[in-house]
Amino acid sequence: MLRDDALEYHAKGRPGKIAIAITKPGTTQRDLSLAYTPGVAEPVREIAKDPEAAYRYTAKGNLVAVVTNGTAVLGLGNVGALAAKPVMEGKALLFKRFADVDVFDVEIASTEVDEIVTVVKALEPTFGGINLEDIKAPQCFDVERRLAQLMSIPVFHDDQHGTAIIVTAGLINALELAAKRLGDVRLVVSGAGAAAIATVQLLETLGLPGEHVTFVDSRGVVHAGRADLDPYKKRYAHPSSFRTLADAVRGADVFIGLSAPNVLSSEMVRSMAARPIVFALANPDPEISYAAAKAARPDVIMATGRSDDPNQVNNVLAFPYVFRGALDVRATAINEHMQLAAAHALAALAKEEVPEPVLRAYGIDGVSFGPDYFIPKALDPRVGLYVAPAVAKAAMDSGVARRKIALETYEEELRSRLVRGHEVMSVVIRKAQADPQRVVLTEGEEPKIIRAAVQLRDEGIARPILLGNAKRIADRMAEMRVEGPMDVIDPACSELHDRFARELTELRQRKGVTHREARDLVRRPNEFGAMLVRDGLADAFVAGLTYHYADVIRPALQIIGPALNVTRVAGLYLIIVEDKLYLFTDPTVNIDPTAEELAEIALMASDRAREFDLVPRVAMISFSNFGSTRDPRSAKVALATEVVKARRPDLNVDGEMSIDLALDPDLRRWDHPFSTLVGEANVLVFPDLDAANAAYKLMGRLSGATVIGPILTGMARPVHVLSRGTEVQDIVNIAAIAVVDAQEAQRGKNKAERPREVAHEHR
Repeated sequence: MLRDDALEYHAKGRPGKIAIAITKPGTTQRDLSLAYTPGVAEPVREIAKDPEAAYRYTAKGNLVAVVTNGTAVLGLGNVGALAAKPVMEGKALLFKRFADVDVFDVEIASTEVDEIVTVVKALEPTFGGINLEDIKAPQCFDVERRLAQLMSIPVFHDDQHGTAIIVTAGLINALELAAKRLGDVRLVVSGAGAAAIATVQLLETLGLPGEHVTFVDSRGVVHAGRADLDPYKKRYAHPSSFRTLADAVRGADVFIGLSAPNVLSSEMVRSMAARPIVFALANPDPEISYAAAKAARPDVIMATGRSDDPNQVNNVLAFPYVFRGALDVRATAINEHMQLAAAHALAALAKEEVPEPVLRAYGIDGVSFGPDYFIPKALDPRVGLYVAPAVAKAAMDSGVARRKIALETYEEELRSRLVRGHEVMSVVIRKAQADPQRVVLTEGEEPKIIRAAVQLRDEGIARPILLGNAKRIADRMAEMRVEGPMDVIDPACSELHDRFARELTELRQRKGVTHREARDLVRRPNEFGAMLVRDGLADAFVAGLTYHYADVIRPALQIIGPALNVTRVAGLYLIIVEDKLYLFTDPTVNIDPTAEELAEIALMASDRAREFDLVPRVAMISFSNFGSTRDPRSAKVALATEVVKARRPDLNVDGEMSIDLALDPDLRRWDHPFSTLVGEANVLVFPDLDAANAAYKLMGRLSGATVIGPILTGMARPVHVLSRGTEVQDIVNIAAIAVVDAQEAQRGKNKAERPREVAHEHR
């Protein structure tokens, strides 16, 4: 990562990474009188009578303080409280991103345990939980212990317990793979700081004998003869003849490294017991690399802290969801029962079948429980659905929960809360990066297209092909100081020209196209790009930055055509509002579809939703609700709904209905309890292009929604049409979607055969 990139990321726009969002209306005088005086007096009185009412009337129940004094920041050491602030904001981002937990970061300019404890304790009315971060050992132990005793809200030191939970989960499974019992193994720990000691303490609660553990710090083995040990290390200072890491690791069953790079040699790994377990967790460079450990001992069972190795020990698997579960039951502490519950939940998840969306996100064809997969992937969306309920249950079972919840409905509540709309494009881009495809960008001389192509190339999202005059593109790239190779084809003088002209003549000769006209047509970038995709010389086609929509879709339909058994190509937009994802269809192609065509559009949009890992809940939109207004236009939507239900009885769909009814399940249950649509609709099928086009544009202009598209559905091969004047990142997003479409086609999920022609409005 370039230094300038990191600095620009933090400084661009509003400085920092977090902000406060308003959650209630504040526009009218009445709103303001309710938010502040005089209306605010009512919740004040309720809380004064019953402190638990704060969880109902304020944000306390979802608010965590991330507290540091900056004495042990990442790998940077004692940088001080102010310099630690970017890291704490990053932690806040992770809390919100993964578990929808709100955070205030609190940096305390003190190294005195008493002062830190006093400050944090005084903040208890504000927060539902405290996450201590980057406080050096051994002070961190004292701070956490004293705050846990003094406060009636959860206190958690992620550096200690987050790491301990993930390592414990991994070790449970690694021991099973090695056919060893925790009570029998000998463990060597490199490093004796907060994470190392907390990990061993948690393992002891599972049955690891303390006398089976050897710690090695920067001065050598921690043993009974040393006089320089703090009370926390002294507990593990057993009589021993070992003095070096090499001595200690010889014959050991398990090595856990929470120390420094390259301290464990290949020779040391070779000296370990049969089927050794090595967790080398120093970051970014482990105590021994994955490759070196495997080369030294092919039977090693290995984990690291790196995302590019199997079995990454990543704290994001634990701390967001531990707090999610603790907050949801208003726990007074995060105790060992809750930590072990989280560890067991993660261990269990690793044994479950990995769903296709997770495999695609990581670019792998398949993975199952074994030496290369015994810790869940950090971005597996199921992690929170396993960990948070386990933690909540353990809190209730161990008596620290002040609120009882119904676990049978809790998971569904979590699912709707934790599956976030803004994750869609990051997942799509990761899928694209796993197997980049050739994407034709027909407006190759445009600066925005060049910048997008460079980003696609450099980030490994796609293999871009620019169409245009090669010299003009080269000159433009030089002006923009863009370096590196780029595939460029000039349609006007390409060696493919004659071949494409012959093929286009054969394809369109009964549509009035002569060979002379075909020769002229294939000199045009859009026709040439479509021919590249048709002939398999490229995998996807993206255009429209400077063209009208019809000028792109017409040649695409004439040359590439719809997929097999598709009579109606359609368009859709992804709309992200407050982290909720919706699909709007059809805002770009079909002006006034028939009921049969509308049904096909709905089915294609539903299938598309699943490709974005969204379980479709389909509303067929009208101005009428279930026959409330008799009109041919609403009758069309009602008929389309019946066609969809007949073709796909498993689909969660209903109509005709208005937008407000589609988005408000409570209103629907109240007025129309017979409706078969369950939950808030996320696929909105509009009756015609007028309605859909106006709706998506209003969302983009008036609501501040993120609008991604247009995306074509039903084409034989991936084709997407840009909106005129769209921005670089939007071009990258659409190209990434095109790449994933091409990947799906290669896997046989889009069973398109030879392209064919069909009647269409934009021919």
